[in-house]
Amino acid sequence: MAERARFRGTIRFFRPEQESGLAIVDIPADVTAGLGGLKQMRVTGALNGVEFSSNTMPAGGGVLALSVSRKLLQAAGLGVGDDADIEIERVDAAIR
Repeated sequence: MAERARFRGTIRFFRPEQESGLAIVDIPADVTAGLGGLKQMRVTGALNGVEFSSNTMPAGGGVLALSVSRKLLQAAGLGVGDDADIEIERVDAAIR
């Protein structure tokens, strides 16, 4: 099994001007490269130790983002604006 990439990120709204909606975490460039680049993909991992299954998506400006559900935020005791420890790996990379 592939080893999970680890990083620290800040939870933010995908469209911050709306101050609501989809919550995301920007994925650092080195982790993005390790996952396979700027594209939507299925991932698994942990957010502050809480396991998840989610998707990545291009967020504009050469940034890949992790989509974070409200349910996951609640389980991890987090909210928009909070910093979080993230572990992430591509689902198909884990299967190989």
